[in-house]
Amino acid sequence: MKDQTYKAYVVRDTGEKQFAGNVEERAFADLPTGDVLIRVRYSSLNYKDALSARGNRGVTRRYPHTPGIDAAGIVEASEAEDFAPGDAVMVCGYDLGMNTPGGFGQYVRVPAEWVMRLTPGLTLKESMILGTGGFTAGLSIHELAKTVKPEQGEVLVTGATGGVGCFAVGILAKLGYSVVAVSGKDDAATLLTPLGAKEIIDRQAFATGSARALLPTRWAGVIDTVGGDILGAAVKSTHPLGVVTCCGNAASPELPLTVYPFILRGVTLIGIACQHYPMPVRKMILARLANEWRLDQLEDIHEEIALADLDARVDQMLQGRVKGRTVVNLGG
Repeated sequence: MKDQTYKAYVVRDTGEKQFAGNVEERAFADLPTGDVLIRVRYSSLNYKDALSARGNRGVTRRYPHTPGIDAAGIVEASEAEDFAPGDAVMVCGYDLGMNTPGGFGQYVRVPAEWVMRLTPGLTLKESMILGTGGFTAGLSIHELAKTVKPEQGEVLVTGATGGVGCFAVGILAKLGYSVVAVSGKDDAATLLTPLGAKEIIDRQAFATGSARALLPTRWAGVIDTVGGDILGAAVKSTHPLGVVTCCGNAASPELPLTVYPFILRGVTLIGIACQHYPMPVRKMILARLANEWRLDQLEDIHEEIALADLDARVDQMLQGRVKGRTVVNLGG
C-alpha cells in the first residue's frame, strides 16, 4: 500500500502570501501515523476549511496541506480494537484538516480517539450534510435550551443561511421555538421559511444603532454564527437572564460591547468550540441530530460537489455566496 496513491485537494504556498489549491496524486507514505486508516467517501466544506485553503495561518501552520475538518467513510485498516476494516465511521473536528491532512483527500489516517462509528439512522452522505455545521448547531441548541424554553419568547439566529445557521433555524422551529433569522442574502426566505423561520431581518438593518451600550430587549436567546457588530447588537438586545451562544467570526473577530448587558441584565454569553467537546457529548448530540432533531429538509439544505469543483467553491464561500451545506463527494 505504501506505493499506492490517492487523490487529494492540496493547498500550496506559491509565495508572497499567495496560496493555490489543486487536486493532486498523493502517496500513502505522506499520511501521518495513526491507528485507523479510513477510505473517505464524503467530506463537507466549512468556513474553517475555506480559510485553510487560502493560507490562514491561524487555522493551518504548515503547507502544503489538505484541508477538510470532516470526513466519513469506511475503515481500510485499523490497529485499534474498537474498529475493524469495513466499519462505517466519521471524524469531525479535533486536528483533522487543520494541521493533520483532512477529509479533502480520499484517505485519512488518524488516532482512534478521533473516530466515531456512523451514528445509527444516518448514511455516510447524511453524516456529512450534518458534519461540523450540524454538530455546532446542535451544541449551540443544547447549551441554549438548558435555560431558554420556547414559551419564554423569540430566539434569534444570525448568519442563518450558513451551514450552522440553517440547522439552528430548522431544529429550533422543530422544538417549538419562535425563530427569527438574520441574513444578508436577498433570497434567504427561499431556504429559511420552509425551515420554520417566522421572520427574516436584513443583516444591515439589524446592526443599525449597534454603537449604543444597550438596545431595547427582544430576544429570549440567540444563536450567533458571525460575530462582530451582529453579535454585539444581539447581546445588547437580549432579555434579562437570556442566553447567547457564539461560534463564528465571518463578520469580524472584534466584539463591540461594554459589560452592561452582563452586569445590568445578567445575559450569558457561551462560546461554542466543537473540537473541544468529549466523545460522549459528541455521540449524544449526533444521535439527536439523527433522530428527534432530524430535519426533513436535509436534501434541500445541501449541494453535492466533486473534488474537482472544490477550489471554486472555496472562493464562493469566502465571498458569502454559499447557502446551506456543501458536501464533497470523494468518489468510489
